Amino acid sequence: MISSAYAQTAPAASGDMQSSLMGMLPLVLMFVVLYFVMIRPQMKKQKEHRAMIEALASGDEVVTVGGVLGKVRQLTDTYVGLEVASGVEIQVQRSAVVQVLPKGSIK
Repeated sequence: MISSAYAQTAPAASGDMQSSLMGMLPLVLMFVVLYFVMIRPQMKKQKEHRAMIEALASGDEVVTVGGVLGKVRQLTDTYVGLEVASGVEIQVQRSAVVQVLPKGSIK
Protein backbone atom coordinates (compact mmCIF):
# COMPACT_ATOMS: atom_id res chain seq x y z
CA MET A 1 0.00 0.00 0.00
CA ILE A 2 2.72 2.48 0.81
CA SER A 3 5.37 2.88 -1.85
CA SER A 4 9.00 3.41 -1.02
CA ALA A 5 10.41 6.94 -1.21
CA TYR A 6 13.78 7.49 -2.84
CA ALA A 7 16.03 10.50 -2.30
CA GLN A 8 16.73 12.70 -5.27
CA THR A 9 20.15 14.03 -6.09
CA ALA A 10 20.71 17.77 -5.52
CA PRO A 11 21.07 19.94 -8.65
CA ALA A 12 24.39 21.61 -9.42
CA ALA A 13 24.83 24.68 -7.20
CA SER A 14 26.75 26.89 -9.64
CA GLY A 15 24.04 26.87 -12.32
CA ASP A 16 21.34 27.66 -9.76
CA MET A 17 23.37 30.55 -8.35
CA GLN A 18 23.79 32.17 -11.77
CA SER A 19 20.10 31.97 -12.56
CA SER A 20 19.15 33.59 -9.23
CA LEU A 21 21.61 36.45 -9.83
CA MET A 22 20.26 36.98 -13.34
CA GLY A 23 16.75 37.05 -11.88
CA MET A 24 17.73 39.82 -9.45
CA LEU A 25 19.49 41.93 -12.08
CA PRO A 26 16.32 43.68 -13.38
CA LEU A 27 15.32 44.57 -9.81
CA VAL A 28 18.73 46.09 -9.09
CA LEU A 29 18.69 48.01 -12.38
CA MET A 30 15.21 49.39 -11.62
CA PHE A 31 16.40 50.62 -8.21
CA VAL A 32 19.43 52.36 -9.77
CA VAL A 33 17.23 54.09 -12.35
CA LEU A 34 14.73 55.09 -9.62
CA TYR A 35 17.54 56.61 -7.58
CA PHE A 36 18.88 58.76 -10.41
CA VAL A 37 15.45 59.77 -11.76
CA MET A 38 13.50 60.44 -8.56
CA ILE A 39 15.43 60.28 -5.30
CA ARG A 40 18.57 62.25 -6.16
CA PRO A 41 16.76 65.26 -7.75
CA GLN A 42 14.37 65.44 -4.79
CA MET A 43 17.28 65.53 -2.33
CA LYS A 44 18.91 68.30 -4.37
CA LYS A 45 15.68 70.32 -4.35
CA GLN A 46 15.34 69.95 -0.57
CA LYS A 47 18.92 71.11 -0.08
CA GLU A 48 18.33 74.22 -2.24
CA HIS A 49 15.08 75.03 -0.35
CA ARG A 50 16.85 74.70 3.01
CA ALA A 51 19.61 77.07 1.84
CA MET A 52 17.00 79.60 0.61
CA ILE A 53 15.15 79.50 3.95
CA GLU A 54 18.37 80.04 5.90
CA ALA A 55 19.34 82.99 3.67
CA LEU A 56 16.09 84.93 4.26
CA ALA A 57 16.67 88.51 5.37
CA SER A 58 14.48 91.38 6.41
CA GLY A 59 13.16 93.24 3.37
CA ASP A 60 13.06 90.19 1.07
CA GLU A 61 9.91 89.76 -1.00
CA VAL A 62 8.60 86.20 -0.82
CA VAL A 63 5.77 83.87 -1.86
CA THR A 64 4.32 81.33 0.57
CA VAL A 65 2.91 77.85 -0.07
CA GLY A 66 -0.61 79.33 -0.06
CA GLY A 67 0.30 81.92 -2.69
CA VAL A 68 0.50 84.89 -0.30
CA LEU A 69 2.99 87.56 -1.35
CA GLY A 70 4.67 89.73 1.25
CA LYS A 71 7.77 91.49 2.50
CA VAL A 72 9.77 89.96 5.32
CA ARG A 73 9.65 92.25 8.37
CA GLN A 74 10.59 89.95 11.26
CA LEU A 75 12.63 86.75 11.42
CA THR A 76 12.79 84.19 14.20
CA ASP A 77 14.17 80.67 14.21
CA THR A 78 10.86 79.13 13.12
CA TYR A 79 8.59 81.98 12.00
CA VAL A 80 8.65 84.85 9.50
CA GLY A 81 6.63 88.04 9.88
CA LEU A 82 5.29 89.08 6.47
CA GLU A 83 3.80 92.45 5.64
CA VAL A 84 1.07 91.64 3.10
CA ALA A 85 -0.41 95.15 2.96
CA SER A 86 0.50 98.45 4.59
CA GLY A 87 0.00 97.92 8.31
CA VAL A 88 -1.05 94.25 7.93
CA GLU A 89 1.46 91.67 9.11
CA ILE A 90 1.04 87.90 9.33
CA GLN A 91 3.20 85.19 10.84
CA VAL A 92 4.06 82.09 8.79
CA GLN A 93 6.47 79.24 9.32
CA ARG A 94 9.81 79.58 7.58
CA SER A 95 9.21 76.32 5.71
CA ALA A 96 6.04 77.84 4.16
CA VAL A 97 8.18 80.22 2.07
CA VAL A 98 8.61 78.67 -1.38
CA GLN A 99 10.18 81.45 -3.41
CA VAL A 100 12.14 84.66 -2.93
CA LEU A 101 11.13 87.27 -5.51
CA PRO A 102 13.39 89.91 -7.04
CA LYS A 103 13.34 93.26 -5.23
CA GLY A 104 10.53 95.52 -6.43
CA SER A 105 8.20 92.68 -7.53
CA ILE A 106 5.51 93.61 -5.01
CA LYS A 107 4.01 97.03 -5.56
